[in-house]
Amino acid sequence: MSRLTIPTVDTAPQASQAILDAVHKQLGVVPNLFRLIAQSPAALQGFTANSGALAKTLDVKTRERIALAVAQINGCDYCLSAHSYLGLNLAKLSAEEITLNRQGRSADAKANAAVQFAAKVVRERGQVSAADVLALREAGYSDANIVEIVAIAAENIFTNLINLVADTEIDFPVVRAADLA
Repeated sequence: MSRLTIPTVDTAPQASQAILDAVHKQLGVVPNLFRLIAQSPAALQGFTANSGALAKTLDVKTRERIALAVAQINGCDYCLSAHSYLGLNLAKLSAEEITLNRQGRSADAKANAAVQFAAKVVRERGQVSAADVLALREAGYSDANIVEIVAIAAENIFTNLINLVADTEIDFPVVRAADLA
């Protein structure tokens, strides 16, 4: 059971209702994460606005790869479960690629540079080297893309932290950080 109350869609604050309705329309369900954040309409509005803007950056495969790496580093089983499901079903990543992503790598050379960089940003709290940035540029990423990679990593840190604090009940097929071989 979660440590924080996860309201139903109907019991969430009225100011969160329109966003929850939009999530339902887009996904067909309202995952526990969104209902948890909905307790604070301001946090929900900020999260979904940020998420919507970042969905227009990079490509879905790279965004999911970064999310998987960040969730593994932070030990967030909720986010690992959600992004493993989304990686397989939305981004069409293979199970092997998801395992690599959780290790902070990718079989795709360009994506590998982004995932390794995002993982280092998280592990080292942004303390990366000029060589790390150069490696991204050499892989074909612009400075704008580098900002987007950091923003995607940061967005996932937020969801990891809120789910760890709340001990959010997982409503996706369960994946555990501890089970990475």
